[in-house]
Amino acid sequence: MYVRSLKPKLIESIKVLNRPKGKVWLEAYGCSASMADSEMIAGLLKGAGYELAQSRKEGMVNLIVTCSVKDTTEHKMVHRIKQLSKTGKPLVVAGCLPKADRALVESLNAGASLMGPHSIDKSADVVASALSGSRLVALSDSKVAKVSIPRVRINPAVSIVEIASGCLSECTFCQTKLAKGELYSYRPGDIVRQVRQDVADGCREVWLTSTDSGCYGRDLDSDLAELLQACSEVEGDFKMRIGMLNPQYMPGMLGRMVDAFAKSDKLFRFVHMPVQSGSEPVLRKMKRGHTARVFADSVRAFRERMPDFTVSTDIIVGFPGETEEDFERTLDLLRETEPDVVNISRYSARPGTEAARSKGRVKTEVAKERSRKATALARKIAKKRNSAWIGWEGEIIVDEVGKVAQGRNYAYKPVVLDGPAELGAKIRVRVHDFSSFSLKARAIL
Repeated sequence: MYVRSLKPKLIESIKVLNRPKGKVWLEAYGCSASMADSEMIAGLLKGAGYELAQSRKEGMVNLIVTCSVKDTTEHKMVHRIKQLSKTGKPLVVAGCLPKADRALVESLNAGASLMGPHSIDKSADVVASALSGSRLVALSDSKVAKVSIPRVRINPAVSIVEIASGCLSECTFCQTKLAKGELYSYRPGDIVRQVRQDVADGCREVWLTSTDSGCYGRDLDSDLAELLQACSEVEGDFKMRIGMLNPQYMPGMLGRMVDAFAKSDKLFRFVHMPVQSGSEPVLRKMKRGHTARVFADSVRAFRERMPDFTVSTDIIVGFPGETEEDFERTLDLLRETEPDVVNISRYSARPGTEAARSKGRVKTEVAKERSRKATALARKIAKKRNSAWIGWEGEIIVDEVGKVAQGRNYAYKPVVLDGPAELGAKIRVRVHDFSSFSLKARAIL
């Protein structure tokens, strides 16, 4: 099983089954929700009697879980689908791309079986069909909740729990809505049981993930703050990370969200809250549903109670119609709020989206220059924020082991260790150096 995340990279070799029906080479790309889908696909295939191939050559069928959030990501998916198609083996294309742009996938491989992000319960049927030489298209949405589904974890130290699918937003630039549809929140009791089971299985980190965690529960007369309170009551030695949440839902639960983080030692003091722009005209064109002030007020509320609270955000530069003044407002917002992590993207038109039909395209060289300026500012801010951790002593949970061992502290800061460490270990460290991207530390007794 090969997993390549376009965000955190976690790779594990997994041995399953003694008497397999066949070996499946599984690749996964994209966000934590895609990683969770790949884990469940692997679990369902294992339960059906298949084995996960340890190399692409030994696989009898290739299965790729795709991402289509950006055009650069789509280009990578297209390239990889072409490569897998050349092997001559049956191919299953799963995830967001076949749901958002079926015609594109079929133009690359007309014989590939297709599976959408809400039809992973058909995994065994789709693979069986592919192996038999038939093509099965399973793109219709299933209402099977993605909790309590057997899974093979990418990283045994990390539990990825999907709390909902779809969202309530109408962002004009986003293709994910086309793939994942409207909000469908999973029941709190089922989520809590999944967290409890994964912690009992030895997971030290729990990632609560969704298309947009901020709108969780709006279809259940509940909200994210209530879910966090319920999950925080699960016993065990673990910490939870909340997946991306849009700022528009913060005003109605901000006080309770801040309380949840301030009072619970089971929540990483971290939030990923994409603002996308500091300009109100641009945000309206994006149909984001929030203002720059809502984002700034939310950051201030968290930081007033917890000055070391880690904030991650996303910025799109070069959106159609974005002026130099609009861009400067974005820079001003970054200076005001000082997010620890800023994911900066140049706007790219996604097929089927409203913004793809918009006028006022920003020239490529202008967008590149804005991206350069925003990146330089973001790194300067990140370095300043990270410098405050020099000399800090405390515990981290080791969640990545490769050329170096890396863990996370209570504010979800990445801490790179000077020496080796075991995956899932809790280690006391002292920070002695930093960069714009991480802290560096030594283990102490």
